[in-house]
Amino acid sequence: MSPGLWETAALLRTAEFTDLSHHFAPDQPRFPGDPDATLTRLSDAASDGFTIDQHCFVGPWGTHVDAPAHVDPAGRTLSEISPRDSILPLVVLDLSAEAAANPDVELSPTHLHSWEAIHGQIPAGSFVALRTDWSLRWDSGQMYDTDSQGHRHSPGWSVAALQLLHQRQVIAIGHETLDADPGASVELAQFPAQRWWLEHDHWQIEALTNLAALPATGALIIATWPVPRDGVAFPARACALVLP
Repeated sequence: MSPGLWETAALLRTAEFTDLSHHFAPDQPRFPGDPDATLTRLSDAASDGFTIDQHCFVGPWGTHVDAPAHVDPAGRTLSEISPRDSILPLVVLDLSAEAAANPDVELSPTHLHSWEAIHGQIPAGSFVALRTDWSLRWDSGQMYDTDSQGHRHSPGWSVAALQLLHQRQVIAIGHETLDADPGASVELAQFPAQRWWLEHDHWQIEALTNLAALPATGALIIATWPVPRDGVAFPARACALVLP
C-alpha cells in the first residue's frame, strides 16, 4: 500500500498549531447595524438524551470569510471557492507598532516594498495577513476605537496595497479588524479597499486573532467554513501551522 500523503500528514502533526479564530457568541463585537446573535437551547442532554442548540446570526459573524459575491452580484459564492485554496502559504505583515501610534494607519505599497526588501517578494498563491494587534481589543468593545466625538478609528488596507498584492497573484487576505478598510472609511459607509479586493475575485477573512504568535514567513494557513447555498459570508475556522 502506498503511503500517499500520510507521511506529509505525520510531518504536519509535528507543527505548532495556532488558532486564528475567535470564539463566537451573542454580545460580541460586530459590524455597526448588524443584529446581535441569539442562542436558543432546544433540547438538553441531561433531560432529553442529547443537546441541540439553535444559533441565529448574520453571515459575516465573528471571524468570518467574505466571498467575492459579498460585494459583486456576479462574483463567486462561498461554495465556488475551491477547496484547493483551504491550505495556503501564510505571509504576515506587522503593522502593530504603527497602528498603536496611529489607529487610522493604512497599509501602503511602501510598507509592502519594505517587507519585501527583508523577506523577498510575496509569493504567488499565498494568503497575506495584516497584523495590527487589534484583536486584543475584542473583549473591550473598542474594535473601532470610537473617540469622544463618536468618530471611528481602526487601521486597514489601502487600495494601492491591494492592487500590488493582486499583481503578486495573492489568493486572499486577512486582518484582525472587522473591516478591510480603515474605520474612517467605514464610518462614511465607504469600503473602497474591500470592494476593490472582492470585485477582483479574491476573498478575505476578517477578525483574525493570534497573528502576533506567527513568523513573517514560513507558516501555512488552513481556513475552512460551511458552504451555505449561494452564501457570501460565514463564520470561518482558521489556523496556522509552523514547523519546529
